[in-house]
Amino acid sequence: MIRFCLLIIILGAITCAASAQSRIDCSALNSKILKRAVRYCVYLPASYDARKNDTPVQRYPVLYFLHGLGDNEQTLFNSGGWTLIDDLREHHRIGDFLIVAPEGRRSFYINSADRSERYSDFFLREFMPHIEKEYRVNPGRASRAVSGISMGGYGALRFAFARPELFSAVSAQSAALITETPAELDVAAHSGAPLMGLLAWVFGNPIDVPHWNENSIFVLAKKNEAALRNVAIYFNCGQDDNYGFEKGAAALHAELLKENIKHEYHAYPGDHSPAYFLAHFEEVMEFHSQAFDLRSGAR
Repeated sequence: MIRFCLLIIILGAITCAASAQSRIDCSALNSKILKRAVRYCVYLPASYDARKNDTPVQRYPVLYFLHGLGDNEQTLFNSGGWTLIDDLREHHRIGDFLIVAPEGRRSFYINSADRSERYSDFFLREFMPHIEKEYRVNPGRASRAVSGISMGGYGALRFAFARPELFSAVSAQSAALITETPAELDVAAHSGAPLMGLLAWVFGNPIDVPHWNENSIFVLAKKNEAALRNVAIYFNCGQDDNYGFEKGAAALHAELLKENIKHEYHAYPGDHSPAYFLAHFEEVMEFHSQAFDLRSGAR
């Protein structure tokens, strides 16, 4: 009888271990601010569902991940990111944290100049509170970070640089950092440059200069330089970026050095492509795990 009971316990433990897997939880939030449903997906590590009845409820840091233009809330997880994250955890290179990817459309994750799209208001006032209520998230900025690619890289930097009291870390790959002045962009818009048409939808046509400066990463770096010294900052960019964003990354690196703001910047070979992003995605995840102070996947 004792042996039988031990066998049942062992089999139960094996079954629990086998069933404890990471998963992607996708849903939608009906936004009053945007007046539409906004889809999102959440990566939940295996430990999220593996809690035993006799152990305390575990809460997790949260990394908000902002996708690029033309992508959606599922792109990260459907393009190889899910596998990479699981592999990093299996090899104890990162700890456990949630990754939340909201649908961003072409918003650049800010309020538009004409206020017809108030994405920043939605994200800060509705989305983050919703996620941090629905999921077991540690409260406070120490357990909150933001990351993104391309348009999402700009959005991540803009959120963290504008509201450093809310985020303890930020990362960006090939962020849409533009060094041209609004006047130069207006000239480019008249010549039919495709990117300028996308910018006009958010920043106005002609570009609303006060609105542009209010959301400029470079202006925000100067304005909030003291608070940004308490934010962990990482960004990289391919040196053959299809949109010339390597110039913006280099300019941000120079500005942060000027303001004496500690950061990690990498100018890598490569273009503006999924292959480039995935090639450095592991480094981004390790940066955030270290920023959350998750050692050896122990948490």
